[in-house]
Amino acid sequence: MSFAARILTLYPEMFPGPLGVSLAGRALAQGIWTCDPVQIRDFATDRHKSVDDTPAGGGAGMVMRADVLARAVDHALAAQPDAPLVAMTPRGEPLTQMLVREIAAGPGVTILCGRFEGIDERLFEARPIRQVSVGDYILSGGETAAIVLLDACIRLLPGVMGAASSGDEESFESGLLEYPHYTRPNEWEGRMIPQVLRSGDHAKIAAWRQAMAQDHTRSRRPDLWERHRDVRDQSPSDAQRKMKDKRT
Repeated sequence: MSFAARILTLYPEMFPGPLGVSLAGRALAQGIWTCDPVQIRDFATDRHKSVDDTPAGGGAGMVMRADVLARAVDHALAAQPDAPLVAMTPRGEPLTQMLVREIAAGPGVTILCGRFEGIDERLFEARPIRQVSVGDYILSGGETAAIVLLDACIRLLPGVMGAASSGDEESFESGLLEYPHYTRPNEWEGRMIPQVLRSGDHAKIAAWRQAMAQDHTRSRRPDLWERHRDVRDQSPSDAQRKMKDKRT
């Protein structure tokens, strides 16, 4: 069964966009996933197809209307009731590899792409929408963020990457940044591939890669390193208890 991606957007022509080429594009052609962009304006009721209005209380810009978006959301929920509904917004929880794996393991995802100053908060109060952010910065709209989310999910679908284990040692999979990579030529501009990688000793190579992953995470992402160290120092039962506490 295909992973069904439904995107609620004011710019359906942006999809599949870059997801129509490379790994994601081949997977789309093979039917591993499907892409269904839905025009939000189709759910407006006035002759101008209005989807936004001035912010209550005053201020700059426009706000997307809850009534119009609710009709679009309800349409998507009826078409795909078992898929999570996600809104791309800088106010959301951070997009992590754990969340990506959770979504990719399901039947698909419906993504609401915001525009203008944002979305009427009442929509989030009235509908089961998970707010997700791709970073601490502002984009022109949720479409680019939706492409990021979909790309991260699609590459994990069975049959997309060449080998089932291709992503096992990538950054964030183990809570660490990935170790550095090298390839031929052995010498380039006076710089050599580390001797251990040319030794043929797989145990030493594995140990070096683990050490490099730890060193790079410690120096570049101390926030990740602290979380990794906390998890590493927990007993299995304590780790399971904390994971359970997070879910409840």
